[in-house]
Amino acid sequence: MQAFEEQIKHFIQSNQLIQSGDHVAVAVSGGSDSMALLHFLFEHREKFGITISAVHVDHMLRGYESYEDLLFVESFCRERVIPFKAGQIDAGDESVRTGRGIQEAARSVRYTFFEEAMGELAANKLATAHHADDQIETVFMQLTRGAHSYTGIPVKRPFASGSIIRPFLIVSKEEILSYCKLNMIQYREDPSNQKLNYTRNRFRHNVLPFIKQENKRVHTHVQRFSEERKEDEDFLLTLAQQEMEHLTVWQNEKVTLQISRFIGVPLPLQRRVIQLILNYLYHGKTAFSFLHIQHILQLLQSSAPSTKLNLPAGLIVQKIGEHCLFSFQADDTRKKETEFFLFPGDRINWPAGGVFSIKKEGECPPEAECFQLKSDQLQWPICIRTRLEGDKIQLKGMSGSKKLARLLIDEKIPFAFRDHLPVVTDAAGTVLWVPGIRKSIHEHSGSMLLIYEKE
Repeated sequence: MQAFEEQIKHFIQSNQLIQSGDHVAVAVSGGSDSMALLHFLFEHREKFGITISAVHVDHMLRGYESYEDLLFVESFCRERVIPFKAGQIDAGDESVRTGRGIQEAARSVRYTFFEEAMGELAANKLATAHHADDQIETVFMQLTRGAHSYTGIPVKRPFASGSIIRPFLIVSKEEILSYCKLNMIQYREDPSNQKLNYTRNRFRHNVLPFIKQENKRVHTHVQRFSEERKEDEDFLLTLAQQEMEHLTVWQNEKVTLQISRFIGVPLPLQRRVIQLILNYLYHGKTAFSFLHIQHILQLLQSSAPSTKLNLPAGLIVQKIGEHCLFSFQADDTRKKETEFFLFPGDRINWPAGGVFSIKKEGECPPEAECFQLKSDQLQWPICIRTRLEGDKIQLKGMSGSKKLARLLIDEKIPFAFRDHLPVVTDAAGTVLWVPGIRKSIHEHSGSMLLIYEKE
């Protein structure tokens, strides 16, 4: 097992993950991966010249069982005098409150807590136990989804006042379990890791075994692929940034691109110029794919003097002569077609991206957002529209109502997005739900399920 430790030490050194004097907060769930990481860093803290602490979040999704995970990690830290900070945050309530999927909601509250804990502990690094198997899953998920990037999980990235580091990306799950066995490291497993209704679990249990059967060392190749892709991507983005400065004019939420000069740029840089423009305009709030970039390139290369493309969240890409304008649909251009009515069994495409449907029974599809309806307590039909002046919503967990305009400000939704968000109401105009933002008190357990599947 000395080879395992030396491999990680070399990985840490070659990627400059840890420097002497660092305070590393280790994100510990209580599972085998994070317990092994905490044990490894604790055992080598003097060699690295670092301070170690541990942070844990109980998502309160498994009742007392998840609280026992917290107590287990706390006991491990107490025996070794490792500073420990834990939080109990109801991820289920966050999912209901925001309309996010349960995994997305759990991740959101978890990293918010980690950021706060790092500040209280004066830690400048957060170490997570993502390993080589996680890397394989992520790369293949990105390829399958058609993401605009497939560089996998980064070895490190900026976070809070410091950075997140992932020292175990070079080792496999099997190697981690062997390390736990050799060092008699106890751990607890989350049974949700076996559920196939989560995308990552399906890749983990169905795809990964096949790939490893072909080559047991595939994780080293995928990690090398990820690192090389990241280096190449960073280099090309730097070149694209330089090109973009000569090709574009920026005005608040609008970007104008000079087409003739853009066409003369090498295709790999063209794709990344478009990617940089979309990153800027979407503020990281809306996902876009490689397909969206391809559609924009086709528009720019077409012989038509004037044409238009509608992208998610109301972003319009319009070719006007020798220029291409990226802008969000203006308030005064909103029309009646942004108002749709749904009855059970109906399905509609939202112009700014995504699909709404109503079904009479069943579970919320993975990675979709859902709102439960009770048929006899609603005024039909359900209406999906853009916001109107004076809209108010009665939020779950709050008394009284809140202006929708104020809610969007408090949730830090970019101004350009606000008039393109779907607002769900009943036939009387009562606001029920703003998908991705908040739900109202009018959600009730019932036989109807309103589903929003994002692009």
